[in-house]
Amino acid sequence: MMGLPGSGLAKGLAVTLRTMTRRSVTAHYPDVQPELPARSRGVIGLFEENCTVCMLCARECPDWCIYIDSHKETLPAAAPGGRERSRNVLDRFAIDFSLCMYCGICIEVCPFDALFWSPEFEYAETDIRDLTHERDKLREWMWTVPEPPPLDEAAEEPKEIAAARKAADKLAAARAAADESASGEGGGDA
Repeated sequence: MMGLPGSGLAKGLAVTLRTMTRRSVTAHYPDVQPELPARSRGVIGLFEENCTVCMLCARECPDWCIYIDSHKETLPAAAPGGRERSRNVLDRFAIDFSLCMYCGICIEVCPFDALFWSPEFEYAETDIRDLTHERDKLREWMWTVPEPPPLDEAAEEPKEIAAARKAADKLAAARAAADESASGEGGGDA
């Protein structure tokens, strides 16, 4: 079934007129900061204390934009007759954000929670070579990472917390029993 000639043009003009009468919504970005959604992906922050230099993030990165350098350090034996321990010490952790595609694989594979999404997005540079950020800059962004959402109230308590609470309750009960027996022995003032 054919419509009237020019009906498509009339519909197009109606859309144009409707749009022209609305007030435009313009964000004046440098002066007004945008409202970012919770847990938005801006840049990757490094919690250096948790990094064990396992290199999983660098190996799993599809763009190979994570650079890690480390050295082994030998720790003396903790007890006489024990053996010396060796551990990796982080020398360099850098991410080249000109190559990064913000997929988040590095954050997902980190077994020690050393990498997090930060909502920071203002890290533009005039030279592309300056987009490789070293661990000092990544550590600064770590402090802008928002708190994780609260646990579901109906969720089961984590095993570690339940075990710690059980031990604390047992200790409190033992103290209460000791205090009660101590007060019962010393006291006949009548």
